[in-house]
Formats: sequence, C-alpha cells, structure tokens
Amino acid sequence: MAEPGRPLGVAILAVLIGIFAALTLLDGLFLLFGTTVGSAFGIPGFLGVAGLLLAGIVLLLGIVLLAVAYGLWDLRMWALVLAVLVLLIEVGLNALAGAFLSLGFLVSLVLLIYLVAVRRHFS
Repeated sequence: MAEPGRPLGVAILAVLIGIFAALTLLDGLFLLFGTTVGSAFGIPGFLGVAGLLLAGIVLLLGIVLLAVAYGLWDLRMWALVLAVLVLLIEVGLNALAGAFLSLGFLVSLVLLIYLVAVRRHFS
C-alpha cells in the first residue's frame, strides 16, 4: 500500500512559516544593518551591542523558523514536535492571560489540534 502524501494543511503551514521565516530573516538583516550603520553615524536609538544582540536573536529565530518550514514540508517528526511545542506555549500563554476567545488563542488551538490529528504522516 502506498504511503499517503503530504496533507494540504501541512503544505500550507510549511509555506506560510517559510514566508514568515524569510521576512524574519530580512528583518534581522535590516536590524543588523541599521545597528551597525546607525551607530557608526551616531544615530540615536541604535544601541551598539544591544542592537547587535537583538539582530542576532531575530536572525537566529528566522533560521529556526526556516528549518521548521523545511521540516514540515518534508514531514519530519522533529519539526512536528517543535511546532506542537511552540503552539502549546502559545495556547498556554493565551490561557494564562485569560484570552480564551482571542483570535491568536483560537488559531493556535486549531493548528495544534490539526497537527496532532495528522501526526501519522510524519516520520
């Protein structure tokens, strides 16, 4: 029996996370460029080391998101686990804030339920 293909929802999530990752990487590059060039010209608001640290964190986040998008596209179990952990944290934080009817809570909950439901496709 042939293995089932990639679920459409997982493909859509992988593409959307990939787009978000690319935008995050671009944002990190802008922060890095703005921090280095801004501090060289003495522009206020660019805090040298703090700006570089922030740019590094944003770039790292973009790289991790890109890896998750790739892993979800390839139906890798580690990407599923990482995505589920992030969604659990998101749902938990919204629940602690009492935002049970917020859009973020509901979307995170639906994505969490969906990913758990299609887990059999991941290896």
